[in-house]
Amino acid sequence: MNANVPEIRISQGQLQPEGGPPDGQPPAAAAEASVVRRFLLARGNSALADRGFQLLMALCALSIFGIVVLIVVELVLRSSDAWSKFHFAFFFKAYFDPYTGLPNYWDPVNEHFSALPFVYGTVISSLLSLLLAVPLAIGVAVFLTEMCPQALRGPLAFLTELLAAIPSIIYGLWAMWVLVPLMREYVNPALIRLLGWTGLFTDENPTGLGFTTAAVILAIMILPIISSLTREVMTAVPHSQREAVLALGATRWEMIRMGVLRNARIGIVGAVILGLGRALGETMAVTMVIGNDPKISASLFAPGYSIAAVIANEFTEATGDMYLQSLIYLGLVLFLLTILINGLARLVIIATTQKGAQTQ
Repeated sequence: MNANVPEIRISQGQLQPEGGPPDGQPPAAAAEASVVRRFLLARGNSALADRGFQLLMALCALSIFGIVVLIVVELVLRSSDAWSKFHFAFFFKAYFDPYTGLPNYWDPVNEHFSALPFVYGTVISSLLSLLLAVPLAIGVAVFLTEMCPQALRGPLAFLTELLAAIPSIIYGLWAMWVLVPLMREYVNPALIRLLGWTGLFTDENPTGLGFTTAAVILAIMILPIISSLTREVMTAVPHSQREAVLALGATRWEMIRMGVLRNARIGIVGAVILGLGRALGETMAVTMVIGNDPKISASLFAPGYSIAAVIANEFTEATGDMYLQSLIYLGLVLFLLTILINGLARLVIIATTQKGAQTQ
């Protein structure tokens, strides 16, 4: 359609008559309108196609809800006996060894099962990984968006996103041969000398396997996710925000802090939550470096266990029905833990949005 022809709006039942152009309408526009009318009449009624498309889109949306419901139902049904036996005590109960007096949380021989050490290991390693990854990821995003030369921006962004494409088993192998010796020989002794007085860094595990090592490898794995999403959110901030802050006499750092990061904070929170979801469900890399010991220790150097790791290690070895159902129950716990954390994150986003709207 020619650019100089005005827009033509035709609604069903309100077509212009064929006899000549209306008053004041150019002949070319009238002829083109006649072509449009004939095309619409030749198509017939499109209500059926519209209803079909609407139904198809509704089915696509409902399929997500259906998948979640099927997962929950399957986990609940497959762990019904474990739920009937342990109930909520599965989350915190400890069984004490009659000979040593020490707590024993996971004893398949006597069918004593508790999720407490696995929930503890999953949460501690994931939160530590966020503590390490979030500042670094935001720093990378700020540099690539605001400070990086144009010639280096593309290669650095590609290398950052390439980290997300590396399989987790490769991270685990690299951690076993590089990261674990590095932590054992250099990092752990240095932290013990500097922060040993806190009780969080004690020399009770000389192998280098433990929560801290698992957190480091998780931080490397979730860094590209948080960094890429943060960079996209910062890029979406209008340049007028930057120019306005600079025009008021702000420095470059003040412009980034108040004009960019402040406006992108909701998206950054979403990126952090996605990274946390990846950390909670990571299996192979964590299994290879966390130590796989179902104990609870205050030391971050101590070996531990995560929910995903124990399911991956022991699912094929589960011989009894209660043993197998307890592992499936752990899967349900991990699913509920992920929903809980995402729900809390949603509340944080809503609170941040409302606070920002009130301050504006």
